[in-house]
Parts: sequence; C-alpha cells; structure tokens
Amino acid sequence: MIFILSKILIFVIKPIVWIFVLLIFAIASKQAKQRKRYLICALIVFFLFSNGFIVGKIINSYEASYPKAAKYDIGIILGGFSGLNKRNNEIAFNWAGDRFFQAIALYKKGQIKQLLLSSGNSNLIDRQVKEADLAIKYLKLIGIPDSAILIENQSRNTIENARYSLALIAKRNPKAKVLVITSAWHIPRAKLIFDKQTKQKIEYYPTNFSGNTEFKLGDFIIPNASALGTWELLFKEWMGLIVDRVRG
Repeated sequence: MIFILSKILIFVIKPIVWIFVLLIFAIASKQAKQRKRYLICALIVFFLFSNGFIVGKIINSYEASYPKAAKYDIGIILGGFSGLNKRNNEIAFNWAGDRFFQAIALYKKGQIKQLLLSSGNSNLIDRQVKEADLAIKYLKLIGIPDSAILIENQSRNTIENARYSLALIAKRNPKAKVLVITSAWHIPRAKLIFDKQTKQKIEYYPTNFSGNTEFKLGDFIIPNASALGTWELLFKEWMGLIVDRVRG
C-alpha cells in the first residue's frame, strides 16, 4: 500500500500538475475576479518553476561532489538508469544511464573490483522484467567477466537497494570497501538510507549532474520546460528524505 501511495504522491508533486489544476479552476470559475486570480497564480507558478537559473542554483547546492580517488572492492550501481526496448527486447538506457557507464569506467580504471547491479522492477503493473537482468547481459556483451559481476534484482526503491545489496555483500565479502554509484542529486538521500543500515563506512560517487556550472542569459529570462522536470525531481527527493528521516 505504501508503495502504491508513493507512486500517487509522485504524480501530485509535479509543478505542471499544479499549473494545470489552476487553469482548470480559472476556466471553471464563474466570477471574473476569481478567474483572474487563478490565471495570475498559474502564471507565477509557471515562471517560477520554469526558470533555469533558480532551479540550477538550488540543485547545484544540493548535489554531491566527487570523493577522493581510491580503490574499492564493490561498486553498487543503483537502478533507474534503463528499461526494456520492446522493439528488440534489449536494454534501453535513459537519462540516468550515466550511473551505469561511469561505474563501468571506474571498473576499467581499476578503481572497482566488482560491480553490483542493484535493481528489480518498480512498475506497478508489469513486474516481470528486472532491470539488473537486462544490465548484466550488457556487461557480458562488452566483455566484463562473470567474476566481476554481482546481481540483486529484487529491489524496487532505494531502501530495498540498500537492504538487499548490503545483505548480499555481508555474505560474499563482509569486509569489502564499498562505493555507491548514483545520480548526484540522489546521493544525500541514498547516503541517509545506506548509512542507517550499516556501520561500515561507504563512499558515494555522483553521476549525471542536473545543475549547471555556468548560466546563459536565457536561463534568467526564458522559460525552460526541463526546469519543471528538475523541480519535480527535487521535490521527490526532498519528500523521500523527510520520510526517511522521520522513519528513524
């Protein structure tokens, strides 16, 4: 039930949904003053949440930085970076694919001995396809040996990523030096969750940064549709962070 409610909540926190609801209220309103207020509120919400500079500065301050260069026994790749291409039944990487490819790069550089794919299926309807199963096929295709691959394909969210991955590591290599590889904006929450479930010191490697290192004139004055998506991402992470802190 909590899993289903979380999916509904993710829909409700989208700024684009707020704008749409305000516009519906404006259309449905019979009073001119009230209609005007709704329209003004919709415009304010739109310009505030579509401003690239505002969201860029905020997410820059939230995203994690790189850890010091070191060598690790296991690199945990958190899921959410791919899906199934139903045209050929092969893996299809999405906007978070950098998690996967940066992990491969770290392995190729000799900084990680083993890659642990941690991802099942978070779909409410079709639960058959496991992301980790798709990813392991790709790793083998590019020549990563079986001895360098660990798999956890039951998790549906970050809490389960941590629980199942740490349990697997405890069985295979309890003293392993671990690096968690995930999106830069996801690290604050991932760190909170993983650190709660183990006394072992874990490092975190950020990927696919959403914040910009510099801004152009258009970021200040031209509405940007991607900014709406970035806010949605931030709200989702902040809400999850609050819930995870309250859980203790």
